[in-house]
Amino acid sequence: MALPPGASERFVQANGVRLHVVEAGPRGGPPVVLLHGFPELWYGWRRQIGPLAEAGFRVIVPDQRGYNTSDKPQGVAAYRVDTLAADVAGLLDALGLASASVVGHDWGAVVAWWLALARPDRVSRLGVLNVPHPAVMRRHLLSSPQQMLRSWYVFFFQVPGLPERFLARDGFANLARAVRGGRRGTCTDEDLAVYREAWAQPGALTAMVHWYRAALRSAGTKLPRLRVGVETLVLWGARDRFLGQEMAGMSAALCDRGRLEVFEKATHWLQHDEADAVNDRLARFLAGGLAALSG
Repeated sequence: MALPPGASERFVQANGVRLHVVEAGPRGGPPVVLLHGFPELWYGWRRQIGPLAEAGFRVIVPDQRGYNTSDKPQGVAAYRVDTLAADVAGLLDALGLASASVVGHDWGAVVAWWLALARPDRVSRLGVLNVPHPAVMRRHLLSSPQQMLRSWYVFFFQVPGLPERFLARDGFANLARAVRGGRRGTCTDEDLAVYREAWAQPGALTAMVHWYRAALRSAGTKLPRLRVGVETLVLWGARDRFLGQEMAGMSAALCDRGRLEVFEKATHWLQHDEADAVNDRLARFLAGGLAALSG
């Protein structure tokens, strides 16, 4: 699959797994790690990689474990969120970086939240797109019937074997509908070809679903801490059909230095729907913190 202009790719050993990593931008620039969600891969940040690199950042975009050509360990336990966060810390170790800004969308945001809570020393600034703080998500899954209905697929994915067959059916048609859930035109046929190539990797569908299986089985895992101490920018597409917007403000309130910005016409696929605006907010925030966004 084609890389963005000026980008390169390699495999990096991190936390006992081999991760496929796309990099761009000046090697000495401020590092930022972009973490994709389900059912994407590094390509889910295709609209952000170039602009952030041009803004002077060292952009690091891994395929997280289980996705695309990264390693796919067997067993549900290999996909616990604390292990996924340790992958990011291990990636920083492998690249010789003490810390980096970390930005995540969907499941990538879950990992980013957790890393900021567990290892705030490794996260210089935190950006999250359309996923709530883990404490807020847990509370709403238990107390909000509406959110439980929105999250029906999480429970369906617990069934052995069936979700993989459902996702693979008709040339990954259900996954294609998911990534085409943004505004019209944000996911082209050419984009879908890239996604399908990643979904077809041996063992990928089971590994991707294991993220959900591990999440439910380890739902009682104690949070490393409740409040986020690093500067945090929460960006949220108001037309998200998977996650209720009421959780966005509650999440920002659990950050000592947090800011929420809502995009009224964007869906769950915010970085595709509002790419230019997201790039602008991220570049300013990553360079100058929350103060760069005021005024």
